[in-house]
Amino acid sequence: MNPMKDGTTLTRILAYLSAMPGAVEEYPFGPDVPVFKVMGRMFAYLSPGREPPWLTLKLDPILGQLARTAHAAVFPGYHMNKEHWNTVVLDGTVPEPEILAWIEDSYELVVAGLSRAKRERLRRLEAER
Repeated sequence: MNPMKDGTTLTRILAYLSAMPGAVEEYPFGPDVPVFKVMGRMFAYLSPGREPPWLTLKLDPILGQLARTAHAAVFPGYHMNKEHWNTVVLDGTVPEPEILAWIEDSYELVVAGLSRAKRERLRRLEAER
């Protein structure tokens, strides 16, 4: 059974994206494309209207190349910088733990690129939680 058919995996991925510290869900590309940002910087977006849905993440170029080589469901980021962004077709062929790890990697890459002031503000926000 394709885990995307019942929405279970997609629901878990959405919950995981939303649970990242400081994550905000926005819709700058229209009402059907949730974009996940931290401190104003995008770390993921979903194309849930596709069948199966697509998830686009920022990955280290070497990790992204390895993911593309290992999985036919991973290709250069759709409408994004092809070196840093990767699109994952959520067709059930990529193990969910691997996708969740890539979400963390994407988030951490974006946080690492924030200014020191924004990283500190993010730490304070999380401490207040």
